[in-house]
Amino acid sequence: MSKRAHNVVALGAGTLFGFGLMLCGMVDPQRVLGFLDVTGRWDPTLVLVMAGGVAASALPIRLAMRRGRPLLGGMLEFPSQRAITGRLVAGSVMFGVGWGLCGVCPGPALLNLLSLRADRWEFFVSMLAGMLVFDAWNRRVVSARTVPASLPHP
Repeated sequence: MSKRAHNVVALGAGTLFGFGLMLCGMVDPQRVLGFLDVTGRWDPTLVLVMAGGVAASALPIRLAMRRGRPLLGGMLEFPSQRAITGRLVAGSVMFGVGWGLCGVCPGPALLNLLSLRADRWEFFVSMLAGMLVFDAWNRRVVSARTVPASLPHP
């Protein structure tokens, strides 16, 4: 499959995913916060949406694994690292706290830009700033750990 066709399929899949999020109300932070409010008026919609997503993807993933490659070409890629690291836990906690405070994660945040509401744009800009800060920090850490080729290894 050509790069252009691959991009068209990815755009279509992302658009379908976004439409599904909007249809299920997952772009509404109050809906998500209602799911997280287990001691108050709990809203089970999010768990139903997640179950639907798992159910819809289970068969195609199983078929791709049986074939040894995806239907549209390329390779099946699974994470090679299975260790639970401090970095993984810290990232998960930060994501969870942010999600719990705001009721928004990156996918719905992007869709919320369509609402033209200032608070949704502020969240998105803050999220992007956080991503850029993390990327800069991550590059610095990785480059500090890399030993230049000209130096002998101990």
